[in-house]
Amino acid sequence: MFRKNCCMNMPANCMDPVVEPAINNCVERQFCHEVKHVCPIHTHIVNKHVYNHTYTPQYTCSEENQIINNDPGCCSKFINNGF
Repeated sequence: MFRKNCCMNMPANCMDPVVEPAINNCVERQFCHEVKHVCPIHTHIVNKHVYNHTYTPQYTCSEENQIINNDPGCCSKFINNGF
């Protein structure tokens, strides 16, 4: 249970411990991170309304009746009736 120290029994032969050169361990680790990027995309819509005009003639007509009385005088009505 109890460890004996070598220097306790033989103080004359006791030596300092030998320090060995350090052993360097290299551990490489890789961490993956997800970085979200927001890429805004704007769509501009141009609506072009093209109107093609066609012309259809709409004809109208009017009529006028004129009455012309050729009355040579007051006596002509008797002549034309045979009097």
